[in-house]
Amino acid sequence: MKNVAIIAAGGSGRRMGAEISKQYLLLSGMPILTHTLSKFEEAVTINSAILVVPCGDIGYVKREIVDKYRISKVTDIIAGGKERQDSVRNGLDIIGSDSEIVVIHDGARPFVTSKLIDISVERALEEGAVTLGVPVKDTVKSIDGMCIVKETLARDALWLTQTPQAFRREIIKQAYKQAYKDDYSGTDDSCLVERIGVKVKMIAGSYDNIKITTEDDLICGETLLRKSEI
Repeated sequence: MKNVAIIAAGGSGRRMGAEISKQYLLLSGMPILTHTLSKFEEAVTINSAILVVPCGDIGYVKREIVDKYRISKVTDIIAGGKERQDSVRNGLDIIGSDSEIVVIHDGARPFVTSKLIDISVERALEEGAVTLGVPVKDTVKSIDGMCIVKETLARDALWLTQTPQAFRREIIKQAYKQAYKDDYSGTDDSCLVERIGVKVKMIAGSYDNIKITTEDDLICGETLLRKSEI
């Protein structure tokens, strides 16, 4: 049995105001997506990776990222769908029955570590379904439609969810099948698993494991890279 990663890299540069998709923007001279893929290349628990990108980018990604940077674990580069959930489903559709654990990760989250990936796989083997996350630091309030505070939530029970999220193959396949049967769209993969009654274990991630979405995130990313080089 093997463990396979699905890297969802179908995003655009709209929120960043960039002319190219955010995952191709340079971070210390190297595309964000390359930083991400390199961590899966280093992870000892990952046997192969499926890279999901916009339909028109497949040739570019193969030539300028996978081949150029010698990412050997990427076995398939496929077209994504309209939404992230559709893209992940496309990846799930080509996973073979010899896969045991499926790890799903955002291509624009380059500061994951190979250690966190390996921990996710190991815990998924034990628990069936896991997600990385970090406890919230700030006070969180619930508001109504007029931005009036309704209540202050108990902070000790709140975590910010990250990726990777890792699942036994049969669990995530069933969760996706049910979601599309019900015409349900979730905000992450673990919520689809929760819907079918499977418990998802939260495990400690890292506050550095940010997703590059805005220009400020890119600046923060450069700072994190400099910190890691010290």
